[in-house]
Amino acid sequence: MLISCTGINKFYASNHVLRSISLTVENQDRIGLVGDNGCGKSTFLRILTEQELPDAFEHDEPAIAKAPHLRIGYLAQNAGLDGSKTVQEEMTDAFAPLLAAKETMRQLEEKMIGGSLTPDETDEYSRLAAYFEANDGYTTDVRIRTVLFGMGFSAADFNRTVSGFSGGEKTRLALCKLLLEQPDLLILDEPTNHLDFQTVGWLEEYLKGWRGALLIVSHDRFFLDRLCTSVCELERGVLTRYKGNYTAFTVLRAEARERQQKEYEAQQKEIAKLEDYVARNKVRASTAKAAKSREKQLEKIERIERPYAAAKTAKLQFTYSLTPPVDLLEVKNIDLTVGSGSSRKTLSENLSFTVRRGDKIGIIGENGAGKSTLLKVLRNILPHKGVVRWAAGTRLGCFEQESESLNPYATVFDELHSRYPALSDFEVRSLLGQVRLTGENVFKETGVISGGERAKLCFAILMMEHGNVLLLDEPTNHLDLATKEILEQALCDFDGTILFVSHDRYLLERVADSLMILENGTLERFQGRFSAYQEQIRRKTESEQAAAAEEKQRKQEEIRKNNYRSKEQRSQDAKRRAEQKRIEQEIDSLQAEQNAIQESLCDPETAGDYEKMHTLCGRLEEIRSRQDALLDELILLEE
Repeated sequence: MLISCTGINKFYASNHVLRSISLTVENQDRIGLVGDNGCGKSTFLRILTEQELPDAFEHDEPAIAKAPHLRIGYLAQNAGLDGSKTVQEEMTDAFAPLLAAKETMRQLEEKMIGGSLTPDETDEYSRLAAYFEANDGYTTDVRIRTVLFGMGFSAADFNRTVSGFSGGEKTRLALCKLLLEQPDLLILDEPTNHLDFQTVGWLEEYLKGWRGALLIVSHDRFFLDRLCTSVCELERGVLTRYKGNYTAFTVLRAEARERQQKEYEAQQKEIAKLEDYVARNKVRASTAKAAKSREKQLEKIERIERPYAAAKTAKLQFTYSLTPPVDLLEVKNIDLTVGSGSSRKTLSENLSFTVRRGDKIGIIGENGAGKSTLLKVLRNILPHKGVVRWAAGTRLGCFEQESESLNPYATVFDELHSRYPALSDFEVRSLLGQVRLTGENVFKETGVISGGERAKLCFAILMMEHGNVLLLDEPTNHLDLATKEILEQALCDFDGTILFVSHDRYLLERVADSLMILENGTLERFQGRFSAYQEQIRRKTESEQAAAAEEKQRKQEEIRKNNYRSKEQRSQDAKRRAEQKRIEQEIDSLQAEQNAIQESLCDPETAGDYEKMHTLCGRLEEIRSRQDALLDELILLEE
């Protein structure tokens, strides 16, 4: 058992968000946590990670038990990185205990050289040396570079400050840091938000081999299906666990609800029958005793709760009154840049394209390619070169991926009312009810509601804008599955023009009739559905791989024909192989000597001999330096 919680309750005002929740996570568990927006998933994760405290309720005594020395890694929706630090500094923080041990060892080595090391300090040095070696302390820089490169970052990103990255890049950085920390329990809250297709695929493959346990909140059905071995549903504050992946969960939940409905109806019939008998016979002297018996029987019945009926769904409809011309947008030679001053970076130059009325265009590309920047340029809220010319009669409706335009201190009700003061209180409440923001939620500040609830508020505002052109930046992020499907249908029904950035495979396939692909500073247009584009990429990749294999085979044939044409060439090749073998043997010999020295350093007798310790540490550094030099020589020979 890694972690176990029982009797977890949580209240917000009069809303009982979590009701007597219990959950046990074992090593190697792969748990998906699902539920509607605002049901308390993120709250439950914060309680598990002790960022919030549960509330006492009736006879429940909240308790969270953890395995000794349990390490939990938590990827929250807001990434949780320090924006003022560089990437290198953030990643190095993942090794804080190792670096602290290294610094202490350095201080003890200085005392060792001076001959003032006490026996206790000698033991401490031996312990730290063993800990440092066991946790690969000498390879921290290599591990940092390996993970960052694997997640798509370059060496040029290492000294950039975190605040300068996009939302998706920050999520990847936070994930890199967690992977370097290697926690026993990895908790991910919407990990696929802002990630491009390539990174999502990489993350799925990597987490398949994760050695610890996983607890994942996600609305990505593909992601949950590929990773989870059980799914926990949070519904009306109650947590229910089902075995299997997401597909199995939907089947099991439907069966459970059907079974509960039948049991509930049968019990209600029995209760009605008993109540009717009591009502008719309680006043008669001859039957009063039997009626009393039926009454006691009623009291003992353990009532089956009425099955949960699906909540009312949101109603989204985007309308406009003014129809723009057919030739809607002309873009000529624009550039996409981020940052300012000396940190200004150009992502793309001289991009040109046109948009016609009724086009529904999905904008795709890797994180940091400039997709969100492009939308901001089209809205003329970023300075740029080139021309962006909208036709007369164009009215824009905009959705921002991080809800930047919302006032975090205004309530949901006030935020909408302040934008449209002509609306009555009843009309504001009705509009919010349309997107399923009801009850006390409308009086919460926008800064404390969930990401999905903020998105719904933005959709309410978007409907009131009555734009004949919709510019949407990751509109499905943070939405539950039901609301995603409703949004997809509303966008399909909209007969105006849509340009939207998304990594949602379902949304792109259903809504976009063409694509803009931002890649390597260029923009490519593709006429067709997302599935057709994927098929084209697949065929292109297979063709390139086949061509590469053919070229490789051709070169190998050419090498075999020309490699040994002269005695001089054969002699040179023989010398090269001999030198390679000599270097490999020396590397093996040095590795054996290094292993012997490390074992000796942990020996109490050696630890008490200050001069010997100093000599061995010096030799260890010489060995590492020589190994690096030999590896460089070996690489040059192979090239």
